[in-house]
This record gives sequence, structure tokens and C-alpha cells, in this order.
Amino acid sequence: MIPHTLLARTFLLLAALVVLTTTAWLSLFRYIEAEPRARETAQLATSTVNLIRAALFAAAPEKRPELFQELSTREGIRLLPAEEEDQIAPMPDSRFNQLIQRELTARLGPHTRVAAEVDGVAGFWVSFRLDERDDDEYWLILPRERAQRSFAGQWLLWGLLALGLALAVAWLIASRISRPLKALSRSAAAVGRGRRPEPLPEEGAEEIRRLATAFNTMARDLEQHENERSEVLAGISHDLRTPLTRLRLEAELSINDESARDAVVADIEQMESVIAQFMDYARTNQGEAPEPASLDDLLAAIVERQAQLGTPLNTELAPLPILPVRPRALSRAIGNLIDNARKYGGGEITLAALRQPNEIWIEVRDRGPGIPETQIDRLKRPFTRMDGARSNATGTGLGLAIVERIARLHSGRLDLLPNPGGGLLARLAIPLQPAA
Repeated sequence: MIPHTLLARTFLLLAALVVLTTTAWLSLFRYIEAEPRARETAQLATSTVNLIRAALFAAAPEKRPELFQELSTREGIRLLPAEEEDQIAPMPDSRFNQLIQRELTARLGPHTRVAAEVDGVAGFWVSFRLDERDDDEYWLILPRERAQRSFAGQWLLWGLLALGLALAVAWLIASRISRPLKALSRSAAAVGRGRRPEPLPEEGAEEIRRLATAFNTMARDLEQHENERSEVLAGISHDLRTPLTRLRLEAELSINDESARDAVVADIEQMESVIAQFMDYARTNQGEAPEPASLDDLLAAIVERQAQLGTPLNTELAPLPILPVRPRALSRAIGNLIDNARKYGGGEITLAALRQPNEIWIEVRDRGPGIPETQIDRLKRPFTRMDGARSNATGTGLGLAIVERIARLHSGRLDLLPNPGGGLLARLAIPLQPAA
């Protein structure tokens, strides 16, 4: 399975490079080292054969068996006469054994044979003749280890130490590359949720420093833009409240026609509602820090307040845990969803709460005409309203935008889904463990 993180992928690539390089180095060493070891083994066998030849030439034929016994007893050299019926097992067909055979043939003559086993006895068997004109052949038996190629333990140990050191350096390199990118990813996610991240450290390689500087500048510009927008909205809202209050007072005192007076007052109240939404949108990201709160108590308070306003709700509330949330912002978001359902959905409204394995779902369901799937993303943007059946009420188009921003503040999301049986299901999903 391919890892997903940059750290794991970079480390695996570097580790693969190190392992392949080390393996190639060890293989090359073994290849180069084979010929000197084969030459050394052949030289040992040749020297032993030459020693035996000299001893046998110097001894009378009838004394040779005693000489064989003497060499075997005192020198540890085993000699046996070769027989035609000997059962010979050849050496394994490897480059190392082929090199030994070539060296022995060049040193002892073309009749030299090498065997791994003769008549069921294992060893390093080398045949030789006392003289090229002599048909008598003998077997020199050396320890099997002489013809076995063993990789030196110290080389293997050094290779493993080098490999471990290289992997440690690869991990250090990969972590130094991925660490600033992880910090950038966390900060970008915080900006996406409407939070103000800590400035990134502008250090390290030139490219990383430039990236951190550019991101910090962007974050400051976004924060400044957000503050300026909030100040403008707050200023406009504040400046409009005074003349609206004066207009309402004059309308109540000056207009004698009751229906006309009520219409003017209703228009003023609608304008005040619009201003209130502007204020809500402007202060969504400001003024409240997360704190542990009981979601059960929060939802119960919302249900009670709606009942006092004359809009009772159907409820399907499962027990919920205490979570670090922004209580006022979350209440405002749920209230906006309820107001949206009352204005555009019509009929009964249901407030539901469900606990999922990794998040909490708070749902507001209505029985209105719903929202086409193609319009969902557009309606989450500020000052956007849908033309059609759900747009027969007045509004600023900020309700869902406010809910969307509050959901991001809680590392969650707003889902607008079809309600089974007809209508809209607005789901506010909040993770049980909000991201940092």
C-alpha cells in the first residue's frame, strides 16, 4: 500500500535508494572478492600437493603407505588413492568453484579433478598425479570450509551499520523536508476554518523561507481584509439603526391609518432583521473562544426558546457529550437553520441530534420543496438566494453563509440533503475531536 504522507513517501524513496546502493555495493564486493579467494584456495591446495609430491618422490614405493599414515596422523593431511569405482559428487556449479577449478587445472595439470564428495565422504577433494606420465592418481582431502565461500562477518556488520546510519540520515532529511510543509498545511487549514494561525517560522532552505514568508503575508492580508469588512458592516449597521428607530417612532406617531402604519413598521422591522444578519455575519469569527459545553443543554435551550416564540419543534435528540465549542455561535447557526426552515420550508420542523463514531450530527428537517443539488454549493455563499419555490420570503442570503462559517470554525461542515419523504435536511456535522 502506497503511503499518503510526504514524510513516509520521501523516506521510503530514500530508504529504497540506500538499500539498493548498499546491496549493489555488497554484490560488487562479493564479485570482486571471489577471484582472490579462489586463487588463495587453489594456492593452498597446490602447495599441499607439491609438498606431498616431494615427500612421495623421496620415499620408496613400499614406504608410501606408511608415509600416507604419517601425513594423516601428524600433519592432518588426508590422502587416498583414487579408484575407478569411486562415486564422485562434483562441486556446486558456481562462479567461485569454477574459478577454483580453473586455477587448480592451471597449476596441477589438465587431469586435476575437484569433488565435493567421494564415496559418501564430504570434503574438499582434489585429485593429482605424481607425474604426468604416471597413471596413479591420488585424492587430497582438505576441510570442506576451504572450498566454501563465507562472507566475512565484519564486512556484514559494517554493511549493516552503514545501512542503519544511512536510513537514519534519510529519515532526518525526509523529516526536515516535511516538517515545514506540515506546519504550512495546519496553518492553511486554520485559515480555511476562519481562524488566525500563528506565523510560520521563516527559516530553513531558501524555497521554504520564501513559501513561509508568502503564506504569512497572505494570512495577514486576509485577516486585515476580514477586519476591514467586519468594520464596514458593523459601521453601516450601526449608522442605520438610529434613523430606522427614528422612522419607526415617527411612523407610529404620525401615520393615522393603522394598516399603513403596520406596513411601515413591518418594513422597518425587516430592515432591522437584515441589519442583525449583517452584524451576525460580521462577528462570526470574533469575540468567542471555544469552551467545554453540554450540547444537550444547548439544544434544550433552543427548543424552549422556539416554543416561547410560538414555533414548537419536533425533536429527536440523542444524548450528546460535552465538547469544546463556541456556544453562542453554535446556537446562532442552529437558529439560522430553524429560521430558514420556517421561512422557506413551511409545515412541521424537526430538530434531531445523532452521535456518529467520529462526529455529532445536528439536523434541522422541514417538509418544503427542498433545494436542487446543483444549487447547494452556490447557496452557501454570502448574499445568495435561490430563485424558485423556496425564495418566496424576503432575506439577505446570509443565513446559510453564516452557518457554513460557524461550521468551519468548529472544524465541521454544513450538508444540505434531501429529507426522506420530502423537504430539506440541513445537517451541521461537528467532529468529536476538532482539528487544531
